[in-house]
Amino acid sequence: MDLTLTEDQELIQRTAREFLAAHTDASARSVAADPAGYSAGLWKEIVELGWTGVAFDDAMGFLEGCLLAEEFGRFAVPSPFAVSLACGMAVPSLREEIAAGRVYTFASAVDGAASLVPYAASADGFVVASGDSVSVVDAADEVERQDVVGLDPKYRVRFSSPGSPVDASPASVRAFGAAATCAEMVGGAQAVLDESVSYATQREQFGKPIGAFQAVQHHCANMAIDVLGSRFIAYEAIWRLGRGLDAAVEVAVAKSWVGEAYQRVCALGHQIHGAIGFTAEHDLHFHTRHATASALAFGDADTHTEELARQLGI
Repeated sequence: MDLTLTEDQELIQRTAREFLAAHTDASARSVAADPAGYSAGLWKEIVELGWTGVAFDDAMGFLEGCLLAEEFGRFAVPSPFAVSLACGMAVPSLREEIAAGRVYTFASAVDGAASLVPYAASADGFVVASGDSVSVVDAADEVERQDVVGLDPKYRVRFSSPGSPVDASPASVRAFGAAATCAEMVGGAQAVLDESVSYATQREQFGKPIGAFQAVQHHCANMAIDVLGSRFIAYEAIWRLGRGLDAAVEVAVAKSWVGEAYQRVCALGHQIHGAIGFTAEHDLHFHTRHATASALAFGDADTHTEELARQLGI
């Protein structure tokens, strides 16, 4: 397996990076007061650019979609892109709608109720897992905003309609969701590493940049190891899922590792930045919040470690 990006894949990612870097009006700070929790203007633009259909294009696939998701994570841009991507990959009948810009989100329901459903208030439809079945529901009967630490708005929802059954498994939806979330986390971790290295070269103590001190260098090295390891682990799982191969072990490894690695990277980033990193004026805390919430999305590290043990028969 060669996880080196092709020229076309590098172009997709570079274009997305430049585009999102220029749209500071869609950052977590800028949309914090928006009831939808994300920039509708940015969503309209990425739909027009074809981003929402990249993963469903015969010439591309899930990996290319996750390259875009990585850039959303890099710039801490709240967006229903990743969850809609996961819904479309797991439920092929929704792909045309999602490519056209309709927002779908995922809900794991018990007796018609689900918690921590992202973007439920603005979603055009729901992919609902209940027991061993999956259905598509057009709208929720009750939607209540929940207070969460992450950047994506989460809701408590209730459905009275069972919806339309689809040929998909809850495990499939969760696997695609976990993998897309890992891609976002890789982007976020890379941003924290880049910001921390840049800060270490500028901030001076005792007449020299703090990056000249061995302890800070060790922090940066450990962060770089976590970021690189996370990228390869995540994209192995993404590649296998995109090829239709069995990826249960790879997804479990990726989600359990990347979520914890991203949090470690953020913790070391705060160590390097010191007090400034904890202020509301600095953007580092957005990544810390993103890391905390993303580590729990589509199953936390304990859940996926247990799944890995089950897959390995131990």
